[in-house]
Amino acid sequence: MAFKKLAMITQEADGWQVPDWRRLQADLVTGVGELCERLSLRPDQIPGGADDDSAFPLRVPRRYLDLIEPGNPDDPLLLQILATGREREAVPGYNADPLDESRHTPVPGLLHKYHGRALLVVTGACAVHCRYCFRRHFPYQEHLSGGRWQQALDWLARRADINEVILSGGDPLTLSNRRLGELLEALAALPHLRRLRIHSRTPVVIPERLDEGLAALLASPRWRATLVLHANHPREISPALAERCRALGRGGVTLLNQSVLLAGVNDDAEALASLSDALFEAGVLPYYLHQLDAVAGAAHFAVPDARARELHAALRDRLPGFLVPRLAREEPGAGSKTVLAG
Repeated sequence: MAFKKLAMITQEADGWQVPDWRRLQADLVTGVGELCERLSLRPDQIPGGADDDSAFPLRVPRRYLDLIEPGNPDDPLLLQILATGREREAVPGYNADPLDESRHTPVPGLLHKYHGRALLVVTGACAVHCRYCFRRHFPYQEHLSGGRWQQALDWLARRADINEVILSGGDPLTLSNRRLGELLEALAALPHLRRLRIHSRTPVVIPERLDEGLAALLASPRWRATLVLHANHPREISPALAERCRALGRGGVTLLNQSVLLAGVNDDAEALASLSDALFEAGVLPYYLHQLDAVAGAAHFAVPDARARELHAALRDRLPGFLVPRLAREEPGAGSKTVLAG
């Protein structure tokens, strides 16, 4: 199929100004020194030692720093975004492609692992570089060069057995509403696609990304859209994020959350229970609690399965069933996620 481009719009619809979220996304901290100064920390306080020369560099919007406790080198939000020397440790079993995604790429920019579903890698950009990211070594340049999305759209057009498309990356919500709208229009032209799912961490670090323009795109009668947030700690559910999630839900968007179980961040029953409560108050249902993917550089975040099951059992004791996410792991070659505790 030919990828139809919408008429060029040089600015977003909100007057002639760049939307607030785009300015916030560009307002970044990319150096350890500036981060420590902003948070009243000394580099020698950082567990494992701060690393300013990582191949996966520090990148965090200043907006997110408002949620981090100054002076606390063990703050669970800080640990998710600060590059440290621990990431340079080679650990057996941890590699650059932990889910063997290279074997599930029929065309550049598209992953097909599970029946009836396909995942589009729509961008290599992220609003924040999470230190546990399983795609931190992903060869985006091989997937997003040339025609970018066209080969993936052509493949989807030929596959009537695919009924759900998942937008991922990078982070699809780093795209402008105009660019995202172009892609959604192209996907909407494929009659066999019945479900749209978007996975994003951007609203967690920049709640303003959930703007009226995005809400209008997702409210299309073509399908019931699902937005899956990636929040790992209750303090990430800020009042601004909760307000915008509730508004999006009122517009008909299904809102889910999936977390990664991370040592030192959320491997605590109280933190996980509080996260589920905060999500529900924001109109978001807990979906998955993932065990860490074995990506090189993230081994220090791993939580043993036995401990993970203990935490999940504690959640079942504290919460109603609909607020208990499934504890799961992705395994290369499996036909679905492996549920460790439901």
